[in-house]
Amino acid sequence: MDKARETAMKVLYAVHENGAYANVALVEALRGTQLDDLGRRFATELVYGAVKAGDTLDWMIGQYTKRPLRKMAPYVRAVLRLGIFQLFFLEKIPASAVCNESTELMKKYGHIGTARFVNGILRTAAREPERTRIAEGKDEAEYLSLAFQHPLWLVRRWLRAFGREETERLCNFDNAPAVLSLRANLLRTTRDELMDRLRGEGAEVHPSEWTPEGVLCTEHGALDTSSSLREGLFQVQDESSMQVAHVIAPEPGEFVLDMCSAPGGKTTHLAERMKNRGRIVALDIYDAKLARVEENAKRLGISIIETRRLDAREAGKVFKKQADRVLLDAPCSGLGVLRRRPDARWRKSAEEIGRLPMLQRELLESAAQAVRPGGIIVYSTCTIEPVENEELVRDFLATHAEMEQETTGAYLPCRPSKNDMVQFYPQRDGIDGFFIARLRRKEA
Repeated sequence: MDKARETAMKVLYAVHENGAYANVALVEALRGTQLDDLGRRFATELVYGAVKAGDTLDWMIGQYTKRPLRKMAPYVRAVLRLGIFQLFFLEKIPASAVCNESTELMKKYGHIGTARFVNGILRTAAREPERTRIAEGKDEAEYLSLAFQHPLWLVRRWLRAFGREETERLCNFDNAPAVLSLRANLLRTTRDELMDRLRGEGAEVHPSEWTPEGVLCTEHGALDTSSSLREGLFQVQDESSMQVAHVIAPEPGEFVLDMCSAPGGKTTHLAERMKNRGRIVALDIYDAKLARVEENAKRLGISIIETRRLDAREAGKVFKKQADRVLLDAPCSGLGVLRRRPDARWRKSAEEIGRLPMLQRELLESAAQAVRPGGIIVYSTCTIEPVENEELVRDFLATHAEMEQETTGAYLPCRPSKNDMVQFYPQRDGIDGFFIARLRRKEA
């Protein structure tokens, strides 16, 4: 597995030293290797696990050396993080293999001195694992932060919101491997037909309990080699995200405005719900992101999506009272989908959460201008923060007499409810955290 370890080490280097996103860097690294499925899975487990462990991993390294991590050579940091992760988080790997392979990596990417340094730390860690025992002291948040590999500020925030038990469950959910979730393209197949096809490709699949077109893939090969993907039989999309198209409930022939569309999962789902009849205008401020929307639409056989580079805050002026339905899947803190974004927890901050509602409110104001009388706005985020979700929507409604709240929960496809607004919590619902609110502009 030395090539898998080397691949993982390069990705860790890119993430920590160059600010790369783990999922993007991993895909690029795997494309440049000849790893088999076992090797690819091992490299993925190493990268995602070590990146998620973050500050906890660095604290563990600090228990075996007085030299500050920041003063070590970048490749030394990468190899140590990889080695310590294997020793303490992957029980089936022999310590001797971890030490030997890490030393060989260090010889290749450092010199004999750094190789001896890394070897000494890892062998000491293997002999004396008790040094990294995390004791529960006076500060509950500090203990949970280290024990469950989450930033201290975020743990403190969740303890206030949810209490100890739910905070632990939420952290455990984030740390668990994310199941691959697919949306069957009902323009080309049915869910049952797709599952039969995927089983023929060697995958283990079962239907989602949350959405009628959802498929959960518990075992699968590389998506790059999937003929079902190339033929446009499915789109990768989270179960909670799939709820949005059902809540907005577009009709064939309507004009739908998707204000923040990239990469196009919800956009193409809307088109499928409209039976590829009507018009969808998909906005984003980056051409590269719009190109992804176009690529996904083409692969799925969808022709009604028009992409347009435009700041969504200007959409209300450009499309004033034109849209039958508006989807605002707003930029957010993303705290509901941390299990799918291994490095995201370490990139977030309380200050960012404080700034986001201003942008979200501006976008919602623009959406209100764009929707026609009698038309629908759906506001959604992939976070569990009230200030970005229900608090923001209630504040908006309080100052917009022309808008009214609809019973959002009534539109959920498999588990309808009487909730005015829908908030999914990972620790309660077992799916990614997500918020959805459906609003209607009153008839003139």
